[in-house]
Amino acid sequence: MATSESSGKNLDRLPGALLCTIMTKLDVASICSVAATCTTFRTCVSQILSFLTNFNLLDIAPSMEIIRPLLPPNPYLRSLKVDCGKLDDSSIEIMLRPSLQELCLQNCADFSGKLLSEIGGQCKDLRSLYLGSVAEKRGRSIHISDLEELLNGCPQLEALVLIPNVEPHQLPNQIRPFILPSIQKLCLSVDYITDAMVGTISQGLVSLTHLDLRDTPLIEPRITFDLTNSGLQQINHHGKLKHLSLIRSQEFVVTYFRRVNDLGILLMADKCANMESICLGGFCRVTDTGFKTILHSCSNLCKLRVSHGTQLTDLVFHDISATSLSLMHVCLRWCNLLTNNAIKSLVSNTGLKVLDLRDCKNLGDEALRAISCLPQLKILLLDGSDISDAGMSYLRHGIISSLVTLSLRGCKRLTDKCISVLFDGSSKLQLQELDLSNLPNLSDNGILTLAKSRVPISELRVRQCPLIGDTSIIALASMQVDDDRWYGSSIRLLDLYKCGGITPLAFRWLKKPYFPKLRWLGVTGSVNRDIVDALARSRPFLNVACRGEELGVDQWDNSDSMYMHDYGEVDELEEWLYEGEDESDDEEMAEAEINAEPMV
Repeated sequence: MATSESSGKNLDRLPGALLCTIMTKLDVASICSVAATCTTFRTCVSQILSFLTNFNLLDIAPSMEIIRPLLPPNPYLRSLKVDCGKLDDSSIEIMLRPSLQELCLQNCADFSGKLLSEIGGQCKDLRSLYLGSVAEKRGRSIHISDLEELLNGCPQLEALVLIPNVEPHQLPNQIRPFILPSIQKLCLSVDYITDAMVGTISQGLVSLTHLDLRDTPLIEPRITFDLTNSGLQQINHHGKLKHLSLIRSQEFVVTYFRRVNDLGILLMADKCANMESICLGGFCRVTDTGFKTILHSCSNLCKLRVSHGTQLTDLVFHDISATSLSLMHVCLRWCNLLTNNAIKSLVSNTGLKVLDLRDCKNLGDEALRAISCLPQLKILLLDGSDISDAGMSYLRHGIISSLVTLSLRGCKRLTDKCISVLFDGSSKLQLQELDLSNLPNLSDNGILTLAKSRVPISELRVRQCPLIGDTSIIALASMQVDDDRWYGSSIRLLDLYKCGGITPLAFRWLKKPYFPKLRWLGVTGSVNRDIVDALARSRPFLNVACRGEELGVDQWDNSDSMYMHDYGEVDELEEWLYEGEDESDDEEMAEAEINAEPMV
């Protein structure tokens, strides 16, 4: 058998250009994984980083020391996607290139408005821009001049997603057709959605096909800073809009679009017959009449999302089978007047792939019976519903083998038995994401059953389960999805926040080599912060959350693509980037464990 040294010599005989060409077909994580195997490949990687066209590093948050050697001068770079959670303005010069056509920067909380102005100054050919959480940290800010420079400097933009809040009275004067003539997709987070804003966008952006506006008011909006029926009438001025989303968040104050009623929806529906996706959140004065108008007017509708529909009832879906609709994605969150009858009518759309019924508290086992007849369903979210262990058997006999995401958070009647009902080992499952949070009767026994089932779960949330303890962590760390993988290898996100039985013992099983793919961890860190900090330092690519924040949640909540994650082999990337790292952090964590008090 050839030694690694002789194998390296054999590789040296291959043309370097051939090796580089092959490697350019890989993603960044795979390229770095290859570099860790031998000197020849490492040399090739150092070369191809100078002419890669696509660079995607969203699965980890690199520091400046890591990102700098990965982004050498490269005139061929067209697409750059980076998690900027550990970066700030000092990294702007490294990332921005005149050749970029697509730029996606997530978690930019430590950047200032300078990021926007620099993009406008350096990326003239940009076609698609996503900036997440810009300037959210205290002391950071975005000036309107930064936004002006961005819009003026990128005239070829076709898609713009800008999450930091933009002042509504400043925006209308900035979006004009001669500034953004090519824009097709616009997603903005603002303080208030107003008639003036909607009118300016609808009239000025002549090529717009996708509009997503979200606001987060701090106080109840005045009429001049609010959306009314008049504003809805201005939507789709040029008749090209296919996707519309208008959402009012209740993050800071319970508030709604109180100046919009059924008349506004009727006026909007006249211009939206060709809509494929409509998302409405916080329209408290719209009744069944308005929502039925949408269903009967938009014959091409595939996606319907309604949240905080306080007056939406079963009658909206009573005759849905008589329409020509082929809905694939339905979200009816916080629609508390809905009952099982609505779901029985809704499932006439047998092509449903996403069904989000979170916080519809009147739904029970009969709804599960109806849902079990949806053969293509991939995502099912049932948070806070009145379902029981017995009702879960409908899913086992129906759709559990096709589900990729299942959320049962806050379904108080569920116990350990629901786990044995769902995961009895009788069929091979595709389930990747499972939320069992806030189930007061879920214990270690349930998690042991889950671990024995060997389901390839990548995201598991069991927060606020008082009966979950160390035994669950040990079971998950020891779980083998198949005989060829290391223990706990499939789990990338694990949320244990406020699990009642977690002690310092559990943290020994959160260290390497257990959970090798783990990237997100939620724990209660206030009782013994030293051991949590030591764990974070020992695993620099692990995002540890201790204050109860939700893990891995995108503000734009693209739940229709939740089951399409591309989980590359980032473990080898981590190994390569930190090759030769000493074990001082592991020793520090061991010392913290010795001194630790029991956690609750």
